Amino acid sequence: TTRKYGGTGLGLAISQRFCELLGGHISVESELGRGARFALRLPAGPARAGVPAATALGEAGRTVLVIDDALAMRDLMKRFLEKEGYSVVLAANGEEGLRLAQELRPSVITLDVVMPGMDGWSVLTALKSCAETAAIPVVMISMDEERTRGRAHAASDYLVKPIDRQRLTQALDRLMPATPDATVLVVDDDELSRRLMRRNLEADGLTVIEAPSGSEGLRALEEHRPGLVILDLLMEGLDGFGFVEAMQARADLRDIPVIVVSSLSLNPEERRRLRTGVEAILTKGAFASDDLMKEVRHLIRTSAAQAGKEHSYG
Repeated sequence: TTRKYGGTGLGLAISQRFCELLGGHISVESELGRGARFALRLPAGPARAGVPAATALGEAGRTVLVIDDALAMRDLMKRFLEKEGYSVVLAANGEEGLRLAQELRPSVITLDVVMPGMDGWSVLTALKSCAETAAIPVVMISMDEERTRGRAHAASDYLVKPIDRQRLTQALDRLMPATPDATVLVVDDDELSRRLMRRNLEADGLTVIEAPSGSEGLRALEEHRPGLVILDLLMEGLDGFGFVEAMQARADLRDIPVIVVSSLSLNPEERRRLRTGVEAILTKGAFASDDLMKEVRHLIRTSAAQAGKEHSYG
């Protein structure tokens, strides 16, 4: 079979399942013509099936508990939410969901209404009746429109299946606690560009630090250590390429995510220089502000979650 078709892919699927049973996950980075890199992440301590180490979840502070009896729905929510930078814990029924909510204290809970045994409304009532879980925001998810009942049971939001991903992301962003490090460093020698960038970022509740040159940007990194850098490439003195290389030369700075926003049309060699250390490259005037803000929120969430894991696992 492998000679004729190149493999069935079962090995990877089985590896992923083993990894999930141990509380971890598998990710992949792939580039056409160059190959793929798979990364396996596992908690250092013991974990139950599908449940990451509780200390890591508490440190990250961006955890969603998904309570749904449908396996397909749980898998769908897990893939989507992890892609958006959240830590995800799954529960297959109401009883398990209540136990995990009390043990892990997630940031937000998504709760299916129609489940066998203990339905969503009963779970919601139990959550709100318990002092340990009463303050956790709950997003109800159902095939039926029952917003009035949801409000009566103190649900934070109500979404109707099939789930609108944008609507779900907006609800979670609104209900999530503040990101531990929501500071963005903007490095750009153009004052107008910095001013516009600051306006957009601050409107989204982020703290902004400005640097009018690459060298001042490096000094700002030393003083503040932001959660994210937004970088122009064309600057006098130390340009954006040199700035990225200087960050990558420092073990204490290279893990800070960088978004390049530039008017420069990059050739293959320039893109190669930015491949390490840059999460996204956006062309000035060719993207909507919503696209930038979505990328910013995703990278800050991911960076904060990763920092929490590293702190927990040592």
